[in-house]
Order: sequence, then C-alpha cells, then structure tokens
Amino acid sequence: MNCLVTAGPTVEPLDQVRRLTNFSTGRLGGELADHLVARGHHVTLLLAESATWPGSSRAHTVERFSTTADLRARMFRLAGGVDAVFHAAAVSDFAFGQVWRRLPAGELELVKAGKLTTRAGTLLTELTPTPKIIGELRDAFPGALLVGWKFEVDGGRLGALAASARQLRECRTNACVLNGPAYGPGFALCVASGIAADLPDRLALFAALEVLLDTRKA
Repeated sequence: MNCLVTAGPTVEPLDQVRRLTNFSTGRLGGELADHLVARGHHVTLLLAESATWPGSSRAHTVERFSTTADLRARMFRLAGGVDAVFHAAAVSDFAFGQVWRRLPAGELELVKAGKLTTRAGTLLTELTPTPKIIGELRDAFPGALLVGWKFEVDGGRLGALAASARQLRECRTNACVLNGPAYGPGFALCVASGIAADLPDRLALFAALEVLLDTRKA
C-alpha cells in the first residue's frame, strides 16, 4: 500500500534567527516509515528539517519540511494516490504574531526587525493558533486510512483518552495514537469504539498499526 508518514517538529519563526518549535526528534515517525518499508509497503516520509533522529530512512521518498504551512502544502500535494496517512509530526499549535516593547509611560510600541535586539529590553509577543492540519486530512484523503497522534501532558489518563476520542470524532480519523505523561507509559491505539490496544513500546505500536493496514487491504 502507498503510505505517507510525517515525522519531527514544525518550526515557526519569531524573526530571521529565532523560532518556536516542539520537543520532537522525528524518531518514532522515521522508524515507523522503516517498519512499513520492511513489510513491503511503499512509503513517502515527510521529515522535519530540524529533526535530530540520526537514522537513515529506507523510505522510497524523503522530503524535508519546515513550517506548519510547508508541511501542509507538501501533504496536500500528495493527495490522490495515498492509501494510508500516519500523521506523527509534532505540529506547533502556535505561531508568533506581533511583537511589542513597553515604553516608559506604559504604552506599547510595535517592534519589527529582522533580528530582535535585547537593547529594546523586555518584549511582548502574541501567539496565534496554527491551522489544524489533521482536521483537513479527511477531505484531502477521503478514502485513506488516517491515523493521528495525541501527546497529552495534563489531565490524567481519562482526560487524555477524552482528548483522543475528540480527535477521532472531530477530525474523522480512523485511529489515534495516544501517549505522553497524562496517559502514562507506552501508547494507546484508540479507535471510535474505545481503546483498541494498550501498547508497551514502539515495536508493539508498529505491529498494531500494521494490523490496521492489513484490515484495510482486506
């Protein structure tokens, strides 16, 4: 089957030298791509330019992405010939908006520069939400198996499972891989009916995802 895997963090520039990003190495998505190739699938890997995963992917095609907009454009260019999308990239939820400095009288002055300087003192910036790529994938890949990811920090296990269920419902995905401190060790592979599997490690996760693919082929 033709599979598309995304891996690693997007970056959003503050100025020409600084950026906002997520903690992500790209390892999980990169290793998933290798696993799928070893099982005979044709894989395109979209790997972040800033990914630190040192592996040499065996994916048939590897493209590097930077910003959320760049990743979105690359994914949508591939729509049409993809049987399964594994959207494991750590997409930044926010981009930088405008930047201000506070003047002595208390009012705010807009700051624009290719490189913001500390000579301006303390600066204030706004964070603006980035587009939710996963929410657009069902329309772009109507017949594909769609697997999203949720990394949850707060709210405990029940809250994490609720967030996963919300992604499945709102984004019309087939499955959601859940992990993070809120869930606890390992991964949960969630489907609309609940938890399909509680998985201890990456290899178990990859095997469970392959079962989803096999079910799709059947």
